[in-house]
Amino acid sequence: MTLDPAQLEAQGKHAFADKNFGQAAELFRQAAEGYTLANSGTSAAEMMNNVSVALLQAGKPKESLDAVLGTEKIFEDAKDIKRQAMALGNIAAALEALNRPDEAIEKYELSADLFRQANEGDLRAMVMKSAAALKLKSGKVADSAFKMMGSLEAKENVGFFERILRFFLRFIK
Repeated sequence: MTLDPAQLEAQGKHAFADKNFGQAAELFRQAAEGYTLANSGTSAAEMMNNVSVALLQAGKPKESLDAVLGTEKIFEDAKDIKRQAMALGNIAAALEALNRPDEAIEKYELSADLFRQANEGDLRAMVMKSAAALKLKSGKVADSAFKMMGSLEAKENVGFFERILRFFLRFIK
């Protein structure tokens, strides 16, 4: 008996929650195939993003990148800015894991810009923090401080630590 894509997706989410990342990736891949057969391209692309995240968690960054590449174009064609931004963030995370920091930073910044356009401040802040952390690792301290400031300004619900960080980052300008 073949399960429908929604059932496969649900099983994949359960496997992911149980940290069975390999199984989750396979279930999401099967769901993507089902959605493709049902002519639901954006749902298939979303499942491939899930495959990418699961593979990254499983320590397979190359496969993760292969799974997600091209999905950002599907979301762009569908005018789904938020999911396009998520796809770019997933591409960036895979590139980062593959030790390709310049490409990763570029994708993180594209993702952050799209999250801004979609009024997704908290998601934008998360992506900008990833870019800033990557820049810090590569020795681009001043640039990463400005990115961190931008991420704190983008965040809607700023916590105590982030307010203190925002205060100290003002002195770098």
